[in-house]
Amino acid sequence: MTEPRAHVRSVPGRLKVYLGAAPGVGKTFRMLDEAHRRAARGTDVVIGLVECHGRPRTEERLVGLEAVPRLERDYRGTRFTEMDTDAVLARRPEVAVIDELAHTNIPGGRYAKRWQDVEELLAAGIDVLTTVNVQHLESLNDVVQKITGVPQRETVPDEVVRRADQIELVDMPPEGLRRRMVHGNVYGPEKVDAALSNYFRVGNLTALRELALLWVAGRVDEGLQRYRAEHGIGGVWETKERVVVALTGGPEGETLIRRAARIAARSAGGELLAVHVARSDGLTDSNPAALAAQRQLVESIGGSYHSVVGDDIPQALIDFARAENATQLVLGTSRRSKLSRSLTGIGIGEAAVALSGDIDVHMVTHEAAGRGRHQRPTGASARGAQRLAGPVAAVVVPVLLTLVLTQARHGINLTSDTLLYLAAVVGVALFGGMVSALVASVAASLLLNYYFIPPIHRFTVQEPNNVLALVILVAVALVVAMVVDRAAQLAQRAARATAEAETLSVLTHDVLGGEETIPALLTRLRETFGMDRVTLITRDRTGAETVLSTDTLTGTSAGSARHGAVDEEVAVTDDAALVLRGRPLPAADRRVLTAFAAHVRAALDRARLAHAAAEAAPTQETHRTRAALLSAVSHDLRDPLAAALTAVGALRTEEENPLSPRQEQLLGIAEESLERLAQLAEDLHDLSRLHTGVLVPRPERTDPAEAFAAVSEELADSGPVLLRQRGLDNVPPVDADPTLLERVLANLVADAVEHCRGAVDGTEIVVAGSTLGNRVEVRVVDHGPSLRPGEADRLFEPAVPFYGGATPSPSSRAGATLHLALAHGFADCMGATLTPEDTPGGGLTMVLDLPAWQGS
Repeated sequence: MTEPRAHVRSVPGRLKVYLGAAPGVGKTFRMLDEAHRRAARGTDVVIGLVECHGRPRTEERLVGLEAVPRLERDYRGTRFTEMDTDAVLARRPEVAVIDELAHTNIPGGRYAKRWQDVEELLAAGIDVLTTVNVQHLESLNDVVQKITGVPQRETVPDEVVRRADQIELVDMPPEGLRRRMVHGNVYGPEKVDAALSNYFRVGNLTALRELALLWVAGRVDEGLQRYRAEHGIGGVWETKERVVVALTGGPEGETLIRRAARIAARSAGGELLAVHVARSDGLTDSNPAALAAQRQLVESIGGSYHSVVGDDIPQALIDFARAENATQLVLGTSRRSKLSRSLTGIGIGEAAVALSGDIDVHMVTHEAAGRGRHQRPTGASARGAQRLAGPVAAVVVPVLLTLVLTQARHGINLTSDTLLYLAAVVGVALFGGMVSALVASVAASLLLNYYFIPPIHRFTVQEPNNVLALVILVAVALVVAMVVDRAAQLAQRAARATAEAETLSVLTHDVLGGEETIPALLTRLRETFGMDRVTLITRDRTGAETVLSTDTLTGTSAGSARHGAVDEEVAVTDDAALVLRGRPLPAADRRVLTAFAAHVRAALDRARLAHAAAEAAPTQETHRTRAALLSAVSHDLRDPLAAALTAVGALRTEEENPLSPRQEQLLGIAEESLERLAQLAEDLHDLSRLHTGVLVPRPERTDPAEAFAAVSEELADSGPVLLRQRGLDNVPPVDADPTLLERVLANLVADAVEHCRGAVDGTEIVVAGSTLGNRVEVRVVDHGPSLRPGEADRLFEPAVPFYGGATPSPSSRAGATLHLALAHGFADCMGATLTPEDTPGGGLTMVLDLPAWQGS
């Protein structure tokens, strides 16, 4: 046996998972082989827990490995054994071998699931070898149930397994596993026939095997992408076919999608990714309804839909394809006519081909090819050329028009010349904007004056009408330019709003469709704004940052980014923020970015609530079990106790056989004890009714003084304790159930009496009343033991041995009796509140707050 060695490691441990398609493929055997290999190399290896299920060959592999003793735990009358996590932590081996990662722990332990124990060991720096079957993965649980018809109660989150440093697939053909079962190497002989004809059918095993292979392949692909990012590899590695299809919302979309799907289907495991590039100034000729329909088609055939923002569409398409390690890009041929293509030059398809490099580009023809209208080119390069070409046209167009008009001087009069110059200025305004129109109007007026208005070849005007014509020419040109420029601005705003609405529509579709996980939202955010990296971080009170999730562009390592990249931060919550690394974002993008942050905040809240619910689930199950036990015990005790009390009473009143003083004394003690047990059973019954919610209050006008009178009569024999009231006659009636109010006061007084037993004669318990606005406070004041530090949180916990917790000490107030738990439950049922306060000089004061009666 290996001697324990001091093993302290500041870094987290490494997790290796042996994944199988079904029970019996050899996961545990393979894991134990690895344990023996490591032990032979001198590594300190211990068995945390291994389930052999009666398999002799597996049991043989345990020989020679130290095993940490298991922890025994009773549950529902049966004794179970569990891994002793604390013992493993105290032993501190280098490697712990822990079978069945998805196992649900017996209630009463620190964690509900074994994978949570494993995470604690990893955090302590202990490496872990473990096993899991594919049917226990959370994301595949429902799929496996549809295949096999067997629901799986024990699951493990996919993310837990994905975080493993190594995942080894333990594979076996279905026929081989069935032979292993026939030979008795998996189940006992009595179970083999049923297993072979049900869960272990060849079809089931084949489907489970395919699920396991595909899941591991996805994990391997994630590792490959991470490696490419860490090493700055931007080229395409054709490990499997990834086909990207570009969509514009045009009529050719469905044709392109189906063609791309056929290309992806030619290769096993091929992926289809549809991408729509929304320009920052909006997408010309895009149809949101058509895009929505095309997205639905993509998802119906198993593809994924993505939306990115980019001014240079060909470059955005190629960047996206390289980021996804795509091997092929499918584009539709241009819808522009031949004349339009000849005027505007190279199109998106040709530009994408030129930029594609090692990505294959498919140009797919369709019915709408060549039938579209001319589209004014946009994008950063187009706008740059337009800014330069506008002023040039403002000078060149009037000059060229002058050359033409001088040749036709005798066929065209001055009016026609003026109108032609005006038309030229309007054309320049449409093309180049306000500044170009101003330059063109000045140039046109000067040329018209010099060449066509007498005296010719002089900048003078003889006729006043000609002066007016020149002024009108300049004024009309400027007005038209202003209108055109304003229209262009409005069009740009409208296009921008359309692009934002489209992005938000895609985001909303993802959330409503269930794609609301934080990693998915970060990926969508990075794609939408074309960033290098998006990180969700949290900050504690000291300012220390913790990274919750990161999505990085393939080919960009965590410590690098493109030239000129900057960080953009947006708050998600008070302690969480999104950090975007990449291009500077304009102020106009803030609205969409804020919408993303709101969705991330909602996803973060859901994740935190889910984590809290998972942690609370074992406690809720324990409370349900305790409530059921309370109900059963209280119900089963009532009849026997009533019969025993009747029998004792009959013995004490029997006249034919008089009792001796000793017998009379013993029967009196028995009767008193039985009465206390009967009261305990009644209290348990009331407590179970409170927990199950079957107790329905009937509020009415109730006098607190009358309720106290009934209680004082019931508790007349309080020993040395004196019970008195103060101020109850002066408070108004309350809105409460009279029976429940009496039960509350009776339990509060009984608890006070219980803790004042042994007090000197004359010790008082005071029930005082006071009014505060439309509320009435009833205080039960005693001078027994005071609350200890930390007892206030446990004050209303019932003190029942099977209900949980250790038996309190006699001087403790928290959980000492059932009375406070019952009083709190009855008060809560009526809508009243019950709070504890310290009594001046020592003791406890219970404050019952009730609404005053508002009726007539």
